[in-house]
Amino acid sequence: MSADITTNRKVLREYHILERFEAGVELKGTEIKSIRSGHANLNDAFARIENGQAVLFNADIQPYPQASHDSQHEPKRNRRLLLHKQEIHKLFGMVSVKGLALVALRMYWKNGKVKIELGVGKGKVASDKRQDLKDRAVKRETEREVARFNRKRG
Repeated sequence: MSADITTNRKVLREYHILERFEAGVELKGTEIKSIRSGHANLNDAFARIENGQAVLFNADIQPYPQASHDSQHEPKRNRRLLLHKQEIHKLFGMVSVKGLALVALRMYWKNGKVKIELGVGKGKVASDKRQDLKDRAVKRETEREVARFNRKRG
């Protein structure tokens, strides 16, 4: 079972997610304690492949208040992602050749370890966003009508 720590809801509005990957994150002790107390944020977080390693940028993990000043971490430091070499090569090929973005979708617990779900996404244009809004409105209306029909019959 996995328990979500935080999700990046803005990403699904901005990108079509083509493929998803699970990655471990290299964290310090104060970062884990801060995550356990609920001070993590993935808004605007993304990943890149640099020097054969996957790196997470802009993931905001606030400092742990009870830690000493010596062992404190920077909130938006770059964090190394733990992936298999084949996965890193595949992601590098997808992002560099096809012009796709590698974005962080959610952070969650799995077997006592923090994992990041990465998505390979293609940016949406304005017409795609409008179509999504129309589809959601139609779905909401049909659900309302079905509920109203069931209330009358039931």
